[in-house]
Amino acid sequence: MGAYILRRLLLMIPTIFGIMAISFVVVQFAPGGPVEQMIAKINGTAVAAGVSANPGGDFAGQAGAGAGPGKNTSQYRGAQGLRPEFIAQLNKQFGFDKPPLERFGMMMWNYLRFDFGQSYYRDVPVMQLVLEKMPVSITLGLWMTLLSYGISIPLGIAKAVRDGSRFDVWTSGVVIVGYALPGFLFAILLIVLFAGGNFLNWFPLRGLVSENFDQLSWPMKIIDYLWHITLPILAMALGGFATTTLLTKNSFLDEIRKQYVMTARAKGLTENRVLYGHVFRNAMLIVIAGFPGAFIGAFFGGSLLIETIFSLDGLGLLGFNSVLNRDYPVVFATLYVFSLLGLVIGLISDLTYTWIDPRIDFESREV
Repeated sequence: MGAYILRRLLLMIPTIFGIMAISFVVVQFAPGGPVEQMIAKINGTAVAAGVSANPGGDFAGQAGAGAGPGKNTSQYRGAQGLRPEFIAQLNKQFGFDKPPLERFGMMMWNYLRFDFGQSYYRDVPVMQLVLEKMPVSITLGLWMTLLSYGISIPLGIAKAVRDGSRFDVWTSGVVIVGYALPGFLFAILLIVLFAGGNFLNWFPLRGLVSENFDQLSWPMKIIDYLWHITLPILAMALGGFATTTLLTKNSFLDEIRKQYVMTARAKGLTENRVLYGHVFRNAMLIVIAGFPGAFIGAFFGGSLLIETIFSLDGLGLLGFNSVLNRDYPVVFATLYVFSLLGLVIGLISDLTYTWIDPRIDFESREV
């Protein structure tokens, strides 16, 4: 097992390198980079997303009309009328005065040391931004995954045991509706019903905690925290809840129909012993396989709309705004961290296989 873990860790290096290289190449061809965004801001034509800082303030006074009306100092048309020296200074500020290959090499060397530099549009380190937004995303991802798995697995087992019964039919209807209903639409419905819409005003509409959170006692802090996350977690868990329930049911049905189950029953074992002593271990393997993807999706990507609707400033909203604003240090740093964490969780998932079923031996297989 040690050799397998070592091989997986070594394979993470080219995987991360490939992800970053492809993303870097794609970004080179994306229109409207940081320099163009800065020029548009100076000219008063920029449309930024979620950035209140004033980038380029030190340069605004230097952007005099030094170029004639028929002279372009940049490929960006908005640069017409700006001094060539100013354009060159902007390129140097953002590091675009160096060749792409050199910039990529410097970026990867810094990322290996977890040095992600400064945000283009906020005067703070990128790592500080990520750490500030992390609690929101951890809350949404962790609670959503625990809730969906905590309900889906028992429900899926119950549906498999009662396959074809009334319970199975009506719960399948609920599950299908939950799967078909988009999470953001369900979030809006929850707001209308329980957050000061046309009906009840039981839950807050914004934030992870109340403004007086620091003044509350520990029991009240826990209650306040749970009070704020109830609606966002319910909205996020709906889709994952439906998917995991059906996956669990189908996995258990496949195992129940196998020969070893019939043999165990013929030996006189109780139904619970057959179900939880033999079937459970085999059926749960495929459910566990989906755990890393479900957690990573909820943690990093699936929370964007929920964060926006409930005014939660997390990693999803940070990444989205960074892409719109071409804040490349934030974009690449979050991509690097997310990819690395995804690979590590994938390895942990494989190791969990061997813990649940010792018969699985990754050592004897090729990675």
